[in-house]
Amino acid sequence: MTKDGPQYKLRCQLQGHEEDVRGVCICGDNAIATGSRDKSVRFWVAKDGEKGAYTLDKTLIGHTSFVGPVAWISPSEEFPAGGLVSGGMDTRVVVWNLETSSAVQDLRGHELQVTSVSVANNGDFLSASVDSTIRRWRKGQTLDVLKGHSGPVQAILSLPTGEVVSGSSDTTIKLWKGAECVSTFSGHSDTVRGLSLMPSVGILSASHDGTVRLWAYTGEQLLEMVGHTAIVYSVAAHSSGVVASGSEDRYAKVWKGGECVQSIPHPGCVWDVKFLSNGDLVTACSDGVARVWTTDSSRQAASEELEAYEAMLLAHESEKKTVGGVKVGDLPGLEALQQPGTKDGQTKIIREGDSGVAYSWNKNEYKWDKIGEVVDGPGDSLEKKTLHGVTYDYVFDVDIGDGEPTRKLPYNRGQNPYDVADKWLLNEDLPLAYRQQVVEFILQNTGQQTPQQFDSAYVDPYTGASAYVPQQPGWTGVSSFMVRWLRAPRTNGSPQSSSFALKHVPKKGMLLFDTAQFEGIFKKLTEFNTAISGDEATKATALSEGELMRLQAVLSILKDTSHYHVTTFAEADFGLLSKVLLRWPVSNIFPGLDILRMLLLHPHAAEHYAKDSNMGEDVVIDALRRANTAPVSAANQLTSARVAVNTFRHSVLREWAKKHREEVLDLFAECYHSSNKNVRLALATLILNYSVLLVELKDEDGQTQAISGALEMAASTELEAEVRFRALVALGSIVSSSISYVVLFSCWAVIQKHCWFL
Repeated sequence: MTKDGPQYKLRCQLQGHEEDVRGVCICGDNAIATGSRDKSVRFWVAKDGEKGAYTLDKTLIGHTSFVGPVAWISPSEEFPAGGLVSGGMDTRVVVWNLETSSAVQDLRGHELQVTSVSVANNGDFLSASVDSTIRRWRKGQTLDVLKGHSGPVQAILSLPTGEVVSGSSDTTIKLWKGAECVSTFSGHSDTVRGLSLMPSVGILSASHDGTVRLWAYTGEQLLEMVGHTAIVYSVAAHSSGVVASGSEDRYAKVWKGGECVQSIPHPGCVWDVKFLSNGDLVTACSDGVARVWTTDSSRQAASEELEAYEAMLLAHESEKKTVGGVKVGDLPGLEALQQPGTKDGQTKIIREGDSGVAYSWNKNEYKWDKIGEVVDGPGDSLEKKTLHGVTYDYVFDVDIGDGEPTRKLPYNRGQNPYDVADKWLLNEDLPLAYRQQVVEFILQNTGQQTPQQFDSAYVDPYTGASAYVPQQPGWTGVSSFMVRWLRAPRTNGSPQSSSFALKHVPKKGMLLFDTAQFEGIFKKLTEFNTAISGDEATKATALSEGELMRLQAVLSILKDTSHYHVTTFAEADFGLLSKVLLRWPVSNIFPGLDILRMLLLHPHAAEHYAKDSNMGEDVVIDALRRANTAPVSAANQLTSARVAVNTFRHSVLREWAKKHREEVLDLFAECYHSSNKNVRLALATLILNYSVLLVELKDEDGQTQAISGALEMAASTELEAEVRFRALVALGSIVSSSISYVVLFSCWAVIQKHCWFL
């Protein structure tokens, strides 16, 4: 096959699944099996008398969560019509007898999702899991548990010679004989997601690093195939030497001699690819359809079906070009800016070329000010988006310019846009004066009605803008609030719910520092490493080129927030960062602190540091202590304070925050006197997060310490409004939730003076 040779065209579509088709296996000469997110396994048989088509023969129900990998069991005395092995999110491996369409074995032992299954030549079943193990099953029982990978095992392959090959999120490929790892292949810079046998040559691998690689059985890399623009999930080879790969970039690519000879577009992510013996290609797609492709014109679909598929692709591409669910083509053009705004801060999204650009009406200067390009919307309004492992209806990427990193604004339908705006502005260290603009942006770009009219008599003392606050009779400020709260009837020691509501307190959820200039961090790390390696006194602690590359790969994983739920880190990665934090000269550790700050947002890293802390190897507190050893640099003070803030991201580390509360707050008490406003803001955020945690824990001793720090910041008229605001919210959260009169009256004076707006 060449670029000018026969090209794959659609043969038929296997439609029936209700959600993503995640896995495909070839069952003999005339059948295909598919596993889906809809929890089912389906078995498709080639139609007699209808050239090229397949029909649904069996639907196998038994898994309790989505099904991924499926493997074929050749017919035997035990399985006269053949069988299937499937793995799922429910941690189970299920064996199916196709003659009876029933599950005959339910193999349990894995602790987490089963990612890959295989059938060995001797009839053993093999399974890989996110729990980092491979299991060999025989006669319904675990025969061996293969351990050696330091991250989730994503793929396994049974070789004809009896060995097993595995690929992992630790970026390595391992070759096993029995239960022993005899060889480790290194080369990928990210998760190894798919494996396949290249007949008579070696092993193919697909990776999150966007490449497909060919390896000799000895571990030597023979070929690298580059062409995908996103994660490569799967790879397959045909006896003719043709290779296929499937990717998140929505293409199945066909390769010959390491060169991409065809890219087959799909309407969604291509999860899996497999070759039929005749050379036809089967793909599994996130749109819930498996498709068969062929180079044989006699097996191609009718022209009407081919045209319908092309039309669907065109329509899909058109729908993808959106800003907040609104097609770019439907946005108003620049001529809309000739119409004056109706009020100060009104926002419009304008079409400029293929992009949407946000403008805000400046009443004082009577003109539209350009805010920045909205570089990405949520795409298809029905498609969920993921940020830090959390799924949202919308995640807007907003470029605010001035060399600042792109900011992500998440939103779910039904959320109060004012609450979302408040939290987002505080979290992103942006002026609270933008609150109304953010609200209007959310409403406009999620297809909701324009905001209701606000009471102009109410002015937020920190933003100067009107805001929607339910008016309450008798509302006279904080004194009235305190008296009514204290006199409210109590049930089980707590006041009964009253008829009024507080806008900002008690604070729910934590604030984080979750944006970073990853390129800048790595550049500074490299710069310091060069200086350290050139100094006789410190060169023993310098990182090698390979170690620097590992940390660069860590930063790449951290940058890809949409895959936090499936990515992991190797123990070696944590060890390298510890070397920087604990052995480098203290003046050079702030890039390492920034990496640690972002690592704490990743669930796998948070679990690692929590586990190490419980075992007495507390790298986080050791790094914070070292960074704040006098004399403390502003860079270390800022980055270490932000590290402490981000320990609140995952519940697994909140026990750490509770354990070290007294020491952590004492460590950063000096931040109050810093001349750097970002340092002061980090301290206020740390105190605010502690207030939320301590209220949840009903820890009155801890609340008193948090109040002490918050009072000093809230009472100062010299600090920035945003710093005081966070300190006041911390105070208000404790006061509004506390049943202790000691806690309540310890901050009475400041509450009276500053918190009337809460």
